[in-house]
Amino acid sequence: MPQNEYIEESIKKHGRRFDYEERKRKRLAREPHTTSAFAQKVHGLRAKLYNKKRYAQKIQMKKTIKQKQEKSAKQKDTQAIPDGAVPAYLLDREGEKRAKILSNMVKQKRKEKAGKWTVPLPKVRGIAEEEIFKVVKTGKNRTKQWKRMITKATFVGDGFTRKPPKYERFIRPMALRYKKAHVTHPELAATFCLPIISVKKNPQSPLYTSLGVITKGTVIEVNVSELGLVTTSGKVVWGKYAQVTNNPENDGCINAVLLKIKQVERAKRSKP
Repeated sequence: MPQNEYIEESIKKHGRRFDYEERKRKRLAREPHTTSAFAQKVHGLRAKLYNKKRYAQKIQMKKTIKQKQEKSAKQKDTQAIPDGAVPAYLLDREGEKRAKILSNMVKQKRKEKAGKWTVPLPKVRGIAEEEIFKVVKTGKNRTKQWKRMITKATFVGDGFTRKPPKYERFIRPMALRYKKAHVTHPELAATFCLPIISVKKNPQSPLYTSLGVITKGTVIEVNVSELGLVTTSGKVVWGKYAQVTNNPENDGCINAVLLKIKQVERAKRSKP
């Protein structure tokens, strides 16, 4: 955790005050009144800008409400149509059934969202900071304890240079730095040794993501240009996401499974 995040550190150590939820609820309940009072008081150019912003917010809110509202829809029901002649005034009434359905757009978005985040390991074990960071004592009397050594596998880019020891807060040992991963393609049922491009998401903490720490369940981006994957538009895919399925610090290697996420494919035009 960075040194300047005192509030987050205090919440982790001591928790929040006992009436935090109640105060938050009351603050949210007062918000419309506060907004209305400010809108009535403000004037001039500031009022124009504020009203334009509120207008855009209200339109977006109405669109969201409209999408999520259930609507009554008529559907043709072939079983309800009786055999034989039907009077003209009953033609429009029979052969239909009404159903409460959600907007197709909302359904489609839900499907995309569900498919986007399906990963081989949906749940991973939480790791404490003491397990990842080892305290390094520095100084003449070994009293300074602000340095941390990372005990898990890490990834750093090709252009990475260490800071001078005087200013380096996080130490990433050379023995635990990895540049390649054994990635399994689920459809081909084959494993390839592919170079790592970057660490996209570590579920443990955003700090571990920024440091490039690789633990079980981490989503990494690998270079798949060797596999010759091509998109529907004829572009060569060179970057895809994969999730780590083992503990690299124990096995000495990184094993991962390629994810089926079309939205995260990075493509470039194939060279002639």
